[in-house]
Amino acid sequence: MRISVSSDMDEPVARALVAELRGRGHDVVTHGALRPGADPQWAVCSEAAARDVADGVSEQAVVCCWTGTGASIAANKVPGVRAALCTDAYTADGARRWNDANVLALGLRLTSEPLLKEILDAWFGGEPSEDVEDRRNVTHVARLDAGRAASAAGTETVRRG
Repeated sequence: MRISVSSDMDEPVARALVAELRGRGHDVVTHGALRPGADPQWAVCSEAAARDVADGVSEQAVVCCWTGTGASIAANKVPGVRAALCTDAYTADGARRWNDANVLALGLRLTSEPLLKEILDAWFGGEPSEDVEDRRNVTHVARLDAGRAASAAGTETVRRG
């Protein structure tokens, strides 16, 4: 699988992430501080990795910044991306299962190498749910990307002026 990875800092856990993904047989595309000459700003490099997913260049992405919050926010601004900030394996499994997340966001500050491996095991071990309610929610999120969720859900938008 091709996976895009971004980080705003060249931290040991970011390097461990790239090595772990390659060790698992994935083709890794790097962005930000992990790629010489690339813009390391979290918003820029997270967008680049997320855009790889949205454009079909990569199947998934992992975006990193100090807390993971900024990276997840930037990635989620790219239509078609469902980024999940995961701090443990249970959250990573749920993000893949219930949310069909295609971008994993990680915080560099608190993610140790053993925790990183647990999160990746859960992320790659999780499959998107086929449950009707789960699929309906993912479809609703796709409609939000297109700016038409309220009308598609049959609710009226109230304008205040």
